[in-house]
Amino acid sequence: MAEQRNDDEKLHDEKIGNRNVVSAFFAKLGPGLITGAADDDPSGIATYSIAGAQFGTQLLWTAWFTWPLMAFVQMMCARIGMVTGMGLAGALSYKFPKPVMMVVCVCLLIANTINVGSDLAGMADAAELLSGVSSHIFVVLLGVGIGWAIIRFRYHQIAQVLKWLAMVLGAYIIAGFLIKPDWAAVFGSFTRVSIPRSGGMAMIVAIFGTTISPYLFFWQAAQEVEEERAKGRRMLKSRQGATSKEIEDRIIDVSVGTFFSNLVMFFVILCTALTLNAHGITQVSSSRDVAQALRPLAGNAAMLLYTLGIIGVGLLAIPTLTGSAAYAFSETFRWRSGLDEKWWQARAFYGVMVLSTAVGIAMDFIGINPVSALYWTAVINGILAPFLLVGVLLVARDNKIMLGQPSSRFSQAVVGFTIVVMFAAAIGVFVF
Repeated sequence: MAEQRNDDEKLHDEKIGNRNVVSAFFAKLGPGLITGAADDDPSGIATYSIAGAQFGTQLLWTAWFTWPLMAFVQMMCARIGMVTGMGLAGALSYKFPKPVMMVVCVCLLIANTINVGSDLAGMADAAELLSGVSSHIFVVLLGVGIGWAIIRFRYHQIAQVLKWLAMVLGAYIIAGFLIKPDWAAVFGSFTRVSIPRSGGMAMIVAIFGTTISPYLFFWQAAQEVEEERAKGRRMLKSRQGATSKEIEDRIIDVSVGTFFSNLVMFFVILCTALTLNAHGITQVSSSRDVAQALRPLAGNAAMLLYTLGIIGVGLLAIPTLTGSAAYAFSETFRWRSGLDEKWWQARAFYGVMVLSTAVGIAMDFIGINPVSALYWTAVINGILAPFLLVGVLLVARDNKIMLGQPSSRFSQAVVGFTIVVMFAAAIGVFVF
């Protein structure tokens, strides 16, 4: 098996040998970049927008604080998928009984479905703002269209589209420069750790919850399995184990993806802090409110970039949300799964994705405020994530499950620290 993998690496190196350094670098980007970008879904953008509007630049420091934590967590999940040849739920099943895994799957599906419904509503609001067409129509069109595309196209096609959609997030970085901030003052806020008194701890938990989010753990590991299958390694035995070069390439991929994700977080908080908060607009109830407030304060270009970004990241995030729940159920109940499977060959797998999308569409017609739902989903994720991370850590350090390739002690220490920080922040919400 190791010889086969080394031969595959040599073939890959020959293919990229004639490319320049930049092309070779981008060729390494894949699951890590997609997962990192999917982290900045409309839920994330809404949470960061609320943080900037309510607290100004006081929480800019969270961008540099969460990056290494997110990177180590995502790399640990990636390593589990690469080494075991299974998704995260499949690996966790070796540590926890089926009833526990069923509870995890149901909780994940509920949280993800709320996210899907809120994301669709946020995207539709943005589309209505640009076109004047009712947002209800866009919710149905977007939901049905994304669901159809997931069923219709194969993994490598979906992965390529998601990889390019990640570039949409650059809109928020551009918007940040358009408002012409005082970079010296920004740097001072960025390096100063502070926790606002009223509501600050809950917001920090929300930021943790949307940055280090459970659905990303499952999606990262599942993508590693899909990558292996796309290379023709259909049997579990052929997917097990990972070479040092494969691990190194994924470290680069995950590092870039998570850095990009947290850079976007920084600029979204910055944009809303220096426009909305600076002009006394501290309460926003929808992405439409944020976009409309940006128009007179930061100009049409900033408003347009913010609005288009909401639509783009939603297209990236919704397949990730529905897919992560579908993978979790499939691995727990041993259903046939995979985005390369025909729908009639993996009915249950695709059924979970369709159900999540359909309920998400229905949410728009019962009057749920999308930004409030997104924010509180992030808070709930922030409370639930450390419990799930305990399971991830137990699997990643288990020499037997990891086939002699467990995560390094340093990685285990960082993820352990992440668990302590997230538990402390969650407790702080109820204490302070």
